[in-house]
Amino acid sequence: MTIELTDRTEMANSSELDDMFEQMHIPEGYKAEIVEGTIYMAPQRSTHWETIADIYEQLRTRYPRKRVLSDVRIDFPGGLNGFASDVVALGEGCAKDERGRWRYQDIDFVAEVISESTGKNDYGPKKTAYALAEVPVYVIADPYLGRCRVFTDPQDGEYKIDLTVAYGRPVDLTHTVAGITLSTEEFPRD
Repeated sequence: MTIELTDRTEMANSSELDDMFEQMHIPEGYKAEIVEGTIYMAPQRSTHWETIADIYEQLRTRYPRKRVLSDVRIDFPGGLNGFASDVVALGEGCAKDERGRWRYQDIDFVAEVISESTGKNDYGPKKTAYALAEVPVYVIADPYLGRCRVFTDPQDGEYKIDLTVAYGRPVDLTHTVAGITLSTEEFPRD
């Protein structure tokens, strides 16, 4: 389900959208986020959750519990982007902004698990926003294709390194700020 605000001719700031978003009723089992001024709601499937949980558990070997988030809104650069990323790892010294939200500047790692209805956002506007925000590591897990896309080295609003790794093969992130090797052996497929 999407709620598009593209017919709005002008929005001085994101406060109107924030107010609408905060007042929305999100059905149980759904995730909601704002991508380029459009509110998206997508159901969480078990395959989706199992992959998120696996990534979360692996990140916990390196990051304290309070610095690994899932489905927590973080505002990103670009046109009205309030993402509830599937998994986020925050660096040391991370802090919330004046509105009580985590800052994108403190992110070391983001992972998104593809959903059929919102997958185009993960490969398109979200990838662009993460690169503009200079998120060092962005991983897209795709249970439909059985592979991960790993984006690193953000410069000038785009990722300079794009690696594809088949499920079952390790994703070596030891050369990045994340500093781990992500196992994909147990990632479920759709």
